[in-house]
Order: sequence, then C-alpha cells, then structure tokens
Amino acid sequence: MNIQTLANHLNNLNDDGHTGFKFDCYPISGEVEVLQVNIVNREEIPIFVSITDNQILCISYLWGEDEVKPTSRAAMFETMLELNIPMPLSAFAKIDDKYALYGALSLASSMQEVEQELAVLSDNCLEIIDEMSDYLV
Repeated sequence: MNIQTLANHLNNLNDDGHTGFKFDCYPISGEVEVLQVNIVNREEIPIFVSITDNQILCISYLWGEDEVKPTSRAAMFETMLELNIPMPLSAFAKIDDKYALYGALSLASSMQEVEQELAVLSDNCLEIIDEMSDYLV
C-alpha cells in the first residue's frame, strides 16, 4: 500500500464505502509523504496519514496549547488518561504545541480497515472536542 493508492481508493468510494462517509484526499509531498484526508462535511478536522516501513499512522490535530485554560490543564490531562482506553482505535498525543488523536494500523490492513480507522478516528475527534470543551478557551 502507498499514499497514492490509498488516495485513489478513498476518493473513488463515493457511496460505495463501508462507513457511509465520502472522502476528499490530497497527497502532501515532502521528506515524508503524507495524505491529508478530509471527510466531507467534517473538513475542519482533517486526518493526516503516513505509511512507514512498519505501520500506517493516522493523526488528527485537535487544539493547540494556547487554547487550553491554564487552570484546567491538569484536569484535562486526567480526563485524557481516563478516556484513552474506552476510546476505540485512538490514543492521545502531543506533537510540539498541538494535541492530537491518532491510530495506527498494520501494513497488511485492507482498504476497508483503513477506511474504518479513518471514520472511527474522525468520530472520536468530534466526541473528544465536545468532551474537552470545558478545558478550552
């Protein structure tokens, strides 16, 4: 599997997808090839997909450090830890000054499994943003 094959598959799903979502994908060239995946009607929360020698990594950025209420930071971390296990296929991360949600898949994953991961990650992002709104400015 490579970025272009994945982009072509997702862009051509239309109503034939397993999840019912429509995808709009854009390869981003660079040192590491990345695919920006937008779920139609959820463009404000893109998912960035990279394929390494070991895995398929899907990352969505949630909010920046500057958006966290300073007095709520510890409580936010506690809530993140509590939510990490019951949240299927996703985990929290911090990349530089951005909080993110990510999921990883095996290189042997089918296109249907990748589509499912992207849908679940997107759903989880919406739920997390709603759940964490009290900790954000």
